[in-house]
Parts: sequence; structure tokens; C-alpha cells
Amino acid sequence: MEILSQVLQLLFSGLTVGSIYALIAIGFVVIYNVTGVLNFAQGEFAMFGAMICISLVGMGLPLLAAVILTILIVSVIGGLFERLAIYPARNSSVPTLIIITIGVSIAFRGIAILIWGTQPYALQPFTENNPIRILNAVLLPQNLWAIGISLVSVFAMVYFFNKTYIGKAVTACVVNKFAARLMGINPEKMSLLSISMSAGIGALAGIVIAPISGASYGMGMMLGMKAFVAAVIGGLTNAPAAILGAFLIGILESFTEGLWSSGLKDAVSFAMLLLILFLKPEGLFAKASGKRV
Repeated sequence: MEILSQVLQLLFSGLTVGSIYALIAIGFVVIYNVTGVLNFAQGEFAMFGAMICISLVGMGLPLLAAVILTILIVSVIGGLFERLAIYPARNSSVPTLIIITIGVSIAFRGIAILIWGTQPYALQPFTENNPIRILNAVLLPQNLWAIGISLVSVFAMVYFFNKTYIGKAVTACVVNKFAARLMGINPEKMSLLSISMSAGIGALAGIVIAPISGASYGMGMMLGMKAFVAAVIGGLTNAPAAILGAFLIGILESFTEGLWSSGLKDAVSFAMLLLILFLKPEGLFAKASGKRV
């Protein structure tokens, strides 16, 4: 029974962490599908989401209003990032665009240090955080919020891209930008929309994790790297596959930390990334899912 409880506890922890990676990985997939850019500043949107929300709540704003306003603010930051950094270099090579996103990521962290300093912050849980016991394993309501929000987000993304006019316009730009232009769709506007939307999703990830593990100026880098691993597992082209990859990474890290060593959890994740890039660079689920988000 004790072993079962430990396994269950590690599983809960892995699903919670995986849900955060999943939200950020969705942003990677959306941006890559529309622009072909690997946005390594994606994790910083999560950092901004957490820090801005904490600041707004500290100013006396109700939590729900702070969450909504934070997502809007970070979406605007994402839009400015696209217009000022990605759009002017849209005809550059892929390595150049990747270097630009890395540079912006460093700049974002510098801005965060100037505004919030280096000390960690915490955000109140969304609801009362009384522990829920299942076979002696503890599950916090905030963990359920994290898992639930990630699952709702992926269903929302699938609905958006397959059932709405704007979503289908974005998908058209993914399949064939030239044909999309002939149909009156502006790929540049779709790029702005996709990056702004991805920034908002990243902000939501940061808000969700802030009550669980706190927030600091440097939280985005590692979150972004782990989410990138998850997106690569999904082939960088499919949001549901990226979600599966994120939960897989979260569970793998949790069991590595709980049964082996906490110092090795990052190494295991990146070793998995290298293994996939060597053996199946198109991603574990890319063949089944195709190009569509």
C-alpha cells in the first residue's frame, strides 16, 4: 500500500508539472505552424504572466480580474514582440530568427529583473487549497486547476483551428501561404494573431504554476526548454501530441526525482530530447497527426 501511495503521489506531481509544460508547448506549436519560427522566448511569456498577475493582485485587484487583465497585457507584449522582432526579419533564415528569439528572451529576463528584482514571489491559490487524500497520496485543488486548464486549453485550440473562420484562415497559412493570399488571407496578420494568442496561453501557464511553485524572473527559461522538448515529441506540428509529450515529460521527471535523484530530472528530459532527435526527428506522433494543429 505504501508503494502504491508513493507511485500515486509521483503520478499526481507529474501530471501537474506536465500540465504547465503542456500550456507552454501549445504556444510553441501554434507559432511554429504559422511562422515556422521556434520561439525560445515562449517561456518568458509564462514568467510575465506570473509576475504581472502577482503585482496586480498585490495592488488590490480581484484574482479573476487580475488573471484576465494579465492575459491581455501579455498578449499585447506578444504582439509587440512579433511586430518589432519577428516581422522585420520575416525573410531571414531560420537560424537568424531563432537567435532573435533567444536574444528577446534574454532581454525579457533583464526587464523582469529591473521591475521585480531577483526575489521569488507567490500567488494565492485559485480556491481553498485543502489537501485531497487518495490512498494516502495528497492532491491539492490547485493541481487540479492546472491539469483541468491544460486539458480545456487543448480542446479550445482544436475547436478554434477546426471550427472557426479565423482558425481555418490560420490553418490555410500553414498549409499553403501563397494559396491563402489568393483567397484574401493575410499571413502577416495571422502571424501577429498566432504569436499574441500563444503569449496569452503562456501567461496562463505562468499564472497557474505561481501558486504551486512560486514565481521569479528566471522561471521562464527552464519552463520554455521543457515545453520545447514536449513540442518536439509531438513533432512541432500538432497540439494534442504536444500535450501528450508534456505529460510524458512531467511524469518522467517526477518519477526520476522521487525514485532516483532530483539532480537528474533535467538530464533525463534532455536525454529524451536527444534520443528523439537522433531516432525519430519528425516526432513520436507526427506521422499520425500530420501537419494540422
